[in-house]
Amino acid sequence: MKREEIKYIIEAVLFAYGDPMSIKDLKNVVNEDLSIKEIEFMVSSLMEEYKSQNRGIQIIKLEDKYQMCTNSDYADFIKKAVEPSRKKSLSQATIETLTIIAYRQPVTKAEIEDIRGVKCDKVIKTLLDGNLIREAGRLNRIGKPIIYRTTDEFLKVMNIESLKDLPDIESIEKAENTEKGE
Repeated sequence: MKREEIKYIIEAVLFAYGDPMSIKDLKNVVNEDLSIKEIEFMVSSLMEEYKSQNRGIQIIKLEDKYQMCTNSDYADFIKKAVEPSRKKSLSQATIETLTIIAYRQPVTKAEIEDIRGVKCDKVIKTLLDGNLIREAGRLNRIGKPIIYRTTDEFLKVMNIESLKDLPDIESIEKAENTEKGE
């Protein structure tokens, strides 16, 4: 099979799969005698083609996975076409809880409640339902508490590639203190 054909197979697989997919998984699907680096190069090549032509779709990187999605430049047109039901914005309590999970993950409900000082059952359910967090297992201690982590959906909503791209806590605190005039 020609390399150009393999590149378009990768494109078709990413389109059809919909969810983020790792290079290793792409290599297994293509089942060619190509290295991980070669597959990664082909994905990067596709990404650059979409970007340089300002196409309606794009491939984005989320941690170590890739996903095909629409180009955000055309979001207004997409909204008109699909007329989505309006999503409720997140409450202050939900944002606080999501922030704790993002910066402290993996974290248990008890740890979140200890930081916030209030119960958070309903807020955690909202975040789980919104696919912004997920259950990431249980701790091996009394009660076997569930631990929570953010999801790839969280990265997409935050428009970041990795958790490393989250703002530094110290810079946020400095900005808040500056706003308060401290």
